[in-house]
Amino acid sequence: MAAVVLTPSGPFSLAASMRFLEGFTPASYQGTADEVLRLAFPADDGHSTVAAAVRQEETAEGAAGRVRAEFTMYPGTPADPASAGTGPGTGPGSGPGSGPGPDSGPGPDSGPGPGSGEAVRAQLARILSLDVDGSGFPGLAADPVVAGLMADYPGLRPVCFHSPYEAAAWAVIGHRIRMTQAAAVKARLAERHGRRVRIEGRTLYAFPTPPALRAITRAPGLTEVKIERLHALAEAADAGELDAARLRSMPVDDALAALRALPGIGPFSAELILIRGAGHPDVFPRHEPRLHAAMADAYGLDEAASGDIRRLAGIADRWQPYRSWVGLLLRVRAAEIGGRTS
Repeated sequence: MAAVVLTPSGPFSLAASMRFLEGFTPASYQGTADEVLRLAFPADDGHSTVAAAVRQEETAEGAAGRVRAEFTMYPGTPADPASAGTGPGTGPGSGPGSGPGPDSGPGPDSGPGPGSGEAVRAQLARILSLDVDGSGFPGLAADPVVAGLMADYPGLRPVCFHSPYEAAAWAVIGHRIRMTQAAAVKARLAERHGRRVRIEGRTLYAFPTPPALRAITRAPGLTEVKIERLHALAEAADAGELDAARLRSMPVDDALAALRALPGIGPFSAELILIRGAGHPDVFPRHEPRLHAAMADAYGLDEAASGDIRRLAGIADRWQPYRSWVGLLLRVRAAEIGGRTS
């Protein structure tokens, strides 16, 4: 098992991230009392799976402690059925099931290969929004609304999907069905076609890698059209079209247009993939009505203002370069008030 260390720049609380994940339906995350964040996910390399245990050091009050992640990489190849995970499991957070695990198919790497540790470090940093310099975020407290959000959710940064690929898959799976249904479908795909790993006493199932996703021909809860679209997304991921660094380096409008060109990805989903998949810190979503309603309410605007995107975008300009971050905090508050999941 290897380890990487992330040093937050600006406020950050891993405990706040874990509380967020427990209420984030797509994650199907079950927390523990030991304040260890356990993750299993397809690596950005497109074929490996990463299992990680993440902790944050305790420091003096007001300081963000360093984040340490111990991880194992499990190689996978398109030709290896065991690495894709063909057996059914027993559910996230449960004991070992009959699905694939460290003892079926290729085992964990004996040690990180050249560059693999840095690649995992970069991916974990993106997932936790620790790849962004947050030292300027407290300066947004000049806006009373943002100041209130910071006070209510200290140290909370966006917790992203593990990759733009996984965010895009979620968008396709969840099209025209309830989030809870979509989460169940996504969890079943992970149990039956992803890799089962043990992380500090718990069993987790990673979402299928692109090669494993392409091999699926039938799955409960997925129509033929959705399966075709998932295959197309897997191919796009293999081709580098869902590379996070690439998407974030492009002008926002160009990145969104490229994402909308993918099968099954509309304007709302494109924004989701860029913001919560690629981890772009400074995008104001123009196709997220619940956020717009939350903004109108927070700023004391009339109901009609929630449909005035230009006006809302002007307000959001005050949040630069953290428009995505403030948007998430507004959604979290709205979800708590309304009893919904962010």
